[in-house]
This record gives sequence, C-alpha cells and structure tokens, in this order.
Amino acid sequence: MSHPTPNPLSSNKQKQLRGDLYHAFTPELARERERCRYACQRLNNAGEVPRRRLVELWRAINGDSTPLPPQLPDPEADAALFDNDPWVEAPVHADYGTNIRLGSNVYINYNCAFIDTCLVTIGSRTLLGPNVSFFSGRHPLDPELRNGTQGPETGKEIHVGEDCWLGGNVTVLPGVSIGKGATVGAGSVVTRNVEPFCVVAGNPARFIRRVEPGVEKAAYEKSIEQASTAPTE
Repeated sequence: MSHPTPNPLSSNKQKQLRGDLYHAFTPELARERERCRYACQRLNNAGEVPRRRLVELWRAINGDSTPLPPQLPDPEADAALFDNDPWVEAPVHADYGTNIRLGSNVYINYNCAFIDTCLVTIGSRTLLGPNVSFFSGRHPLDPELRNGTQGPETGKEIHVGEDCWLGGNVTVLPGVSIGKGATVGAGSVVTRNVEPFCVVAGNPARFIRRVEPGVEKAAYEKSIEQASTAPTE
C-alpha cells in the first residue's frame, strides 16, 4: 500500500514523527487533523454501502493512494477482491490517519480510536474488540511547559504484532510494543511491552499465562475429524 509523504516535511512535523517535543496547533497540523476528521465522518456516516466503498473510505483516512482493482459485475465477487484488506467498522476516530499502518486481515471493531501522533502499526490477522484506543501522543508533566494548546507535546510509536487479539475497551499507551500472538484482556491498560504468545490483563496489564501456538488448533481439527468419521445411526 502506498502512503505518500509530503516532501520536504516541516521541522515541526519531523519532530512530531520522531517523538520530540513539537507544537500540535500550527496551521499545518491543524489542517491535517481537519482532513482526517472529515474523512472519518465520511466513513462513519456511509450507511449501507458495498465493501469496495468501505475500503475506499478507509484508504482516504489512511492516506493510502493504492488504486482499487477494477470493479467486477457480481457484488459478492467484487467484495471478495478485498478479503485481505483491513475491515474497519464505523465509527472510527483518528487524529491524522496517515500515521496508522494495518496489516492484512486486520479487524477493527466499532468505536476504536487512534491518537496517531506517532506511528501506530498493527500486524496482520490481529483482531480488536470495540472501544480499543491507541494513545501514541502525550503531554509534558510540567504544567508550565504543557501550557494548554500553546505548549509543546510529544509521543512515542506503538507497535502491535501479527495474530494478536485485543479485547474490548483496551487502552494502549505511548511507546508500547505488543508481541506476535499476544492476547490482551478486555478493559486492560497496557503501559509496558507485552511478550509474544502470552495473555495479559488488568490495569496496568500484567502477565497471566503463556500460549502454546497450534495446540488449540490441533484439538479443534481433531474434533472435526472425529465428528466426520463418527458412525451414524
């Protein structure tokens, strides 16, 4: 997917993306947030539209200029062209939109929020419950430096690996990385990195147990096989 970057970036924008102190209420960044707000409104108010249109609306939020494939006459076949695209349920909210990267087969349930001051990446096949929030932006603790909308702010990137599951109402804070195959329990606040293939939960999120990849899948496949070979009366 193509995410064009304005060239050259302003000094203030470079500071933002690096996670340095920058000013968010400059005309440049205010325009970027306004563009994203209107793009989110278009997706959130789209109503009953084909899958193609939903993908197009998400790409407009995300700044992805990749051309859509030619439309097929059969609606189901046309929708199948986008099977690997992220599925983003409305409503969705983002500050900039262009600092979000979603892998293939990602599912974003309704009312998720991205404070994408810095890059937020979500790996392929990861599933998000409703009301999941990613807060990559943060403010100085010193109120005199913070200074409302006139002061600087900063941020840190957030990275979620492939094959993760974040339950409803999870909040992920700046600088967090969540490892491949991890599960985060509903309502958790993730304040530190999460190791791959483990379950965490709570506020702050704490280690619960490890997950052995493939064990549940093997048991499921065995049950299907047994059911298919069971004698019938």
